[in-house]
Amino acid sequence: MSTPPWQFWLSLGVALMASILPLPYDYAVWNPDWVALVVICWALHYPRRVGVGAAWVGGLLLDVMQGTLLGSQAMAMTLVGYLTVKFYLRIRVFPLGQQAAAVAMFLALYHFVLFWIEGVIGGPAPGLDRWYAIALGVVAWVPLQAAFRILWPRILKN
Repeated sequence: MSTPPWQFWLSLGVALMASILPLPYDYAVWNPDWVALVVICWALHYPRRVGVGAAWVGGLLLDVMQGTLLGSQAMAMTLVGYLTVKFYLRIRVFPLGQQAAAVAMFLALYHFVLFWIEGVIGGPAPGLDRWYAIALGVVAWVPLQAAFRILWPRILKN
């Protein structure tokens, strides 16, 4: 069964909008990486349709919308998309708790790549608040999976 592309692009658009919500700094550090979570979710269920290319487009759009160095988030997101596609058969059979642990590793890698790129270009070293998004991303993984299963139960069969 092939998934219509509008469902992925709709969820990616909603994730992009959630990623750029103007929040006070105290709350903005707790904003999870919605685009990465959506890419991981879709790549787990449709690795041939949503994978490295879709992750690159999502990261590039996020770079443009947030005004970061063009290609930095695209590169990090592409790596996350590649690893998700590479290990999707293993991760899909995990219970949700173990899936959340795998998502935590993917998000940690995503943030490490962004941290590395900022260090290479001479950007300021971020504090520990960068890593809060990983914790909230793991917490948001279970409701996100449930929401996707409610919205598209026919498409997201395990």
